Amino acid sequence: MSLPIESYLSWISKIQVNQPAVLRRAEQIQARRTVKKEWQAAWLLKAVTFIDLTTLSGDDTSSNIQRLCYKAKYPIREDLLKALNMQDKGITTAAVCVYPARVCDAVKALKAAGCTIPVASVATGFPAGQTHLKTRLEEIRLAVEDGAMEIDVVINRTLVLTGQWEALYDEIRQFRKACGEAHLKTILATGELGSLTNVYKASMIAMMAGSDFIKTSTGKETVNATFPVAIVMLRAIRDFFWKTGNKIGFKPAGGIRSAKDSLAWLSLIKEELGDEWLKPELFRIGASALLSDIERQIYHHVTGRYAAYHDLPMS
Repeated sequence: MSLPIESYLSWISKIQVNQPAVLRRAEQIQARRTVKKEWQAAWLLKAVTFIDLTTLSGDDTSSNIQRLCYKAKYPIREDLLKALNMQDKGITTAAVCVYPARVCDAVKALKAAGCTIPVASVATGFPAGQTHLKTRLEEIRLAVEDGAMEIDVVINRTLVLTGQWEALYDEIRQFRKACGEAHLKTILATGELGSLTNVYKASMIAMMAGSDFIKTSTGKETVNATFPVAIVMLRAIRDFFWKTGNKIGFKPAGGIRSAKDSLAWLSLIKEELGDEWLKPELFRIGASALLSDIERQIYHHVTGRYAAYHDLPMS
């Protein structure tokens, strides 16, 4: 669902983010002690179900896409799940995320595994978004035709940096239309937007234009998912919900590599948006290396020792 932007433009132009307050809140989150023992194991298993398991490399092939999809269906070793009495809970990652040219490989691999995990595809000239609009729209349509159920688009950062909010809205509206029934996740590339105020404004525009999720980063920028940026985006989601009644999802991506990191992100979502956002329909974590560390920590919880490289061969 999109909203007409005309009535909001004057309001958006007056928005200012209180940066010192945001930084203080971010420090509180980072300084907090994490959960321990069985509570930690439970939260880590929950975190697995939010992961968009990702490979976005120039050397991706059908074989490593197949391996990625297998890992998405079986993210934690079966004996570890049995030790936690969680073997029958159907724990999988939320999605697999690949380049458009690899969507067919992922759909085929998941179908062969008898799995309904959705395939997400990046699009619109990822990661820079500096290709012609016609090309970006066609890339979305092709990914959807190949079976992608979620599309992670990148915005044109130039439109944000020059304050062309209506043009940004119109562009994302076209992305929304090209997606059809597929979910639209809009990547703001916050490390390149210049200020937290711009992050808030871009978040609002993306939600007004019909995004199902707003996402921090491509993972290719110098600065990716950070707590100050996340707080601003989460407050925008909350404000949008209060104004419209529509719940929009949030996806941090880039630099989230450790199990401890994932627990901090879950805590942030719980505190800022509440438990109702702690489900894959409204929260995702874009990551490639994170799952390996989560499995390693669960292995340690179950066995009392850390895994050797060969103990977790799929990691």
